[in-house]
Amino acid sequence: MTAPSYETPEVLDRRQGPYGEVVLRRHGDLLQIIANGCFLMDTSDGRSERLLMDAAYDALDGRPEPSVLIGGLGVGFSLAHAAADRRWGRISVVERERAIIDWHRAGPLASLSAPALADPRTEIVERDLVDYVNEISNTFDALCLDIDNGPGWTVTEGNAGLYGASGLASCARALRPGGVLAVWSAQPSPEFEGTLRNAGFRQVRTEVIPVARGVPDVVHLAVRPG
Repeated sequence: MTAPSYETPEVLDRRQGPYGEVVLRRHGDLLQIIANGCFLMDTSDGRSERLLMDAAYDALDGRPEPSVLIGGLGVGFSLAHAAADRRWGRISVVERERAIIDWHRAGPLASLSAPALADPRTEIVERDLVDYVNEISNTFDALCLDIDNGPGWTVTEGNAGLYGASGLASCARALRPGGVLAVWSAQPSPEFEGTLRNAGFRQVRTEVIPVARGVPDVVHLAVRPG
């Protein structure tokens, strides 16, 4: 029998959702998520997702068992890392794509997220994050966003509003006083730092995730006053 070739990615599932097409494919040992023809993420590393969670926790004020809202399930690195940290309290993940939720619950991504999904602290909310944060207030101690490719490059047009003045105002309202907003981005954005300050956030800073080559990923951090 001829060994399978991984030169061409293998499509494992393809769905047409309310926001376009989402595809799960395997490329060698990696699982990849593609949205509307644009590569979003894969299972190659996870350093930036882990930093997203750790930086958010470290920026808090030591409050016990803080609750966290993770925007975007993705390949599950952020959720898995949060659930492995017993310091977190309630862990909520908002994901608008039913396909991605299915891939984690009973599909190829279950091997990454099964322990986290079984954790009683974890809940998955199938909603659009923009709509969800508009409906809550003073609810979470940390809000960790891993939506699209960050504020400077969104695959889905509707996500851009999350990084503007009104979207950040909603994020601030969703946080408890002193809560932390952490935003993953595929590239640094000094302009976004300014937008965060103009939205009323304090202690705005950016942490860089070194990469072998190319532009580094970053995590933008900001604190709601209070």
